[in-house]
Amino acid sequence: MSAGAEAMRRGASANDSDSEVGLWLFLASEVMFFGLLFYGYAITRITHPLAFAEASAHTDVLLGTINCVLIFTSSLTVALAARCLRTGARRASLRLLAATWTLGFLFLAVKCYEYDVDVANHLVPWGRFAFHGGLAAGERMFFFMYFVMTGAHAVHLIVGLGILAAMVVGVARGRYTEHNSEAVELAALYWALVDTVWIFLYPVLYLVHRP
Repeated sequence: MSAGAEAMRRGASANDSDSEVGLWLFLASEVMFFGLLFYGYAITRITHPLAFAEASAHTDVLLGTINCVLIFTSSLTVALAARCLRTGARRASLRLLAATWTLGFLFLAVKCYEYDVDVANHLVPWGRFAFHGGLAAGERMFFFMYFVMTGAHAVHLIVGLGILAAMVVGVARGRYTEHNSEAVELAALYWALVDTVWIFLYPVLYLVHRP
């Protein structure tokens, strides 16, 4: 190997390491962000336990469960896509990345439909709210946390879809190969954050009323 080629290889390796460190720092900041949301949720739930249980009964467990299946499956497909690319199976990686994007899009579509149903049922806390009575304040707080937390997750998912679309194009054009698979691996790492956040959102928002 020539000295020039060796220098380029080392430079690319250094850039990849910098990118990985940067992503880990970004993910750490996102964990802190969602940690604050979950902390706020915990405080308000302790303050209004009965209201949270009553309000949670009006979330759509079926749609939440469908989204669990979609996001968990997408986590598997993106991990397999990164592995396939690393081993030289570029076509398989491309198909798996496309499958991941499709699953993520379906998740978002289901969530948008659920939001539409919530609006129709007057469950939006800053509009004409459906509940009245002694527990209304706590129920309003539950749905405030519900929309803020799932909305923040949806924004991160949309960003992830953009990243996945870029990975699909890059793999299709040969920009990312087994010799340059770090970008896809980092994309899979970001998607793992989106997946992990939903693991915690699902029980605290959809299953509060269940024993």
